[in-house]
Parts: sequence; structure tokens; C-alpha cells
Amino acid sequence: MRTIIFFVVLVYGSMVAAPSWGQSSSTDTQQGTASGAGLGAASAVATILYFPFKGAFAIGGGIVGGLAYLFSGLNEQTAKSIWVPSIYGTYVITPEHLTGERPIRFIGVAVDGDGATMPTEATGTSSY
Repeated sequence: MRTIIFFVVLVYGSMVAAPSWGQSSSTDTQQGTASGAGLGAASAVATILYFPFKGAFAIGGGIVGGLAYLFSGLNEQTAKSIWVPSIYGTYVITPEHLTGERPIRFIGVAVDGDGATMPTEATGTSSY
């Protein structure tokens, strides 16, 4: 039982920590300062609290989107209308999120060129 708990904590920790190492921005100039350390610690705590909710939302959206795909007669657009908002979005809170440089997106937004189209309000045509 301890092995399973250790493995779950190890996997969770690597999922939370690894993406934040590869990110750089203007906040990098604050590294080594007290405010930079405070933002780093606050972003780690925020991620630990935020990630389980976003992860559960994404898993639930994946399941519901899969069921929608099956029950809609294998209509991929129906499934994507559920998958894109639930699975895309912010998973790791960074110092840039805390300073307001980047938005926190619990509900995901489709990126250009991914094939997920959403109707526009003005014309009713599809756009990316």
C-alpha cells in the first residue's frame, strides 16, 4: 500500500513540477529575489490546490465527450464541443498567472489550426 501511495505522489509531483521548469518570461528577472521566491512558492501552492480540480474537470469532460461521440452517431464536432473546453486550459499556475501577465483559463479555448471550430456570433460562420 505504501508503494502505491509513494508512486501516486511521485507521479503527481512530477506532473506539477516538470512543466514549470521549462517556462521563461519577464518574471525571470525576479529570480533570486525575495519577491521572486515568494511568487514561486505561491504558484506552487496555488498549483497544488488548483490542479486536482482542473484534472477532475478534464477527466470528466473526456468521459462525457466520449459518450457524446458515441451517442451522437460518431459525430466528432459534438465531442470536440465538450473536449476542447474541458481538456484545454491552464493546468499549472505560474508566477506569470499570479502577476496577471497570463490569464488562468479553467475553461479551455481552442488554438488556431487544431480543427476545432466554433461559430462566431456576428456572421454565424465557422472560425478558428
